[in-house]
Formats: sequence, structure tokens, C-alpha cells
Amino acid sequence: MKKFLKQWVPSILIGVVLSLFIRTYVAEAMRVPTDSMDPTIEVNDRLVVEKMLWLTTLKHGDIVVFIPPVEGVQKKYVKRLMGLPGDTIEIKDGALFRNGEKLDEPYLKETMNYTFGPVTVPADHYFFLGDNRNVSYDAHLWPTPFVAKDKLIGKMLVDISDLF
Repeated sequence: MKKFLKQWVPSILIGVVLSLFIRTYVAEAMRVPTDSMDPTIEVNDRLVVEKMLWLTTLKHGDIVVFIPPVEGVQKKYVKRLMGLPGDTIEIKDGALFRNGEKLDEPYLKETMNYTFGPVTVPADHYFFLGDNRNVSYDAHLWPTPFVAKDKLIGKMLVDISDLF
């Protein structure tokens, strides 16, 4: 028994510490609980999220996990990055305009049935919308439509749902 403990306990401890480190700082698998990103990401899809944001540059269209700027909400949201710092965002006539240009968004399943803005994204903040815009609880409905940089958790690397 002593030999068994001497051989296996250090390996198990190293494995646990490594997995906790990786999950906390490198990457994490997450399950999507809502249909706010439908049809791109469906309910219960599994995503791998890269958490080392300091190594990457966020760009328009990235799918990002973050804590929303809604008081009392601590759960993670998954949305598409539509506005970077300095961008002006407006929704009108069923379309999204960024910096005055109408965006082509082939991932949307229906046009938006609301208007919003115009608003300008402040420094160190981002603007997110779900792909299922008419049912998504996102920036167009939040009291403050911008997510601070320190509330970002990670960027989606891959949807692994089809693997299971």
C-alpha cells in the first residue's frame, strides 16, 4: 500500500494541479445554455474557449465569452463581438451599421425588429450581440451596452459538439 501511494499520489496531484491551471488560465470547455447564438451555436453545444486574451487580438465577428454589465449577473455569456473601442454602432431598418457602413451578416437567421443607437464604444470596452438578435439578451437591452475589457473571459476556438 505504501509503495502504491508513493508511486501514484504525486502523479495524481500533478495532474490535478495542471488541469486546474489549464482550466483557469489557458482554455476551458463550456456548454451553451441558451439559443441567443442560434443558428451559429445551438443550445447545449460545447465550445472550447481560449482564455489567454493577452496573446490574441480581438476582431469584429469573434465569438467571445464574458460577464455582462448587468447588476447581479455573474453567469458567462457567449456573444459575437460587433464593436471595438471607438466604433459607432447603430441598428436601424433591420440592419446593423458600424461606423456608418451597413454590415453583411450571413449568420443571422432573421432581420432585427428593433432600433438601437447610435452609440460609440468607449476605450477598453466592447459591444456584443447574439446571432439570434430578436431573442438575445445582449447589448441592445442591457442598462449599459458595453462590456469592460476586464470582464472578458475568452474567445471561442472551436465548437466540439459534433465530436460527441
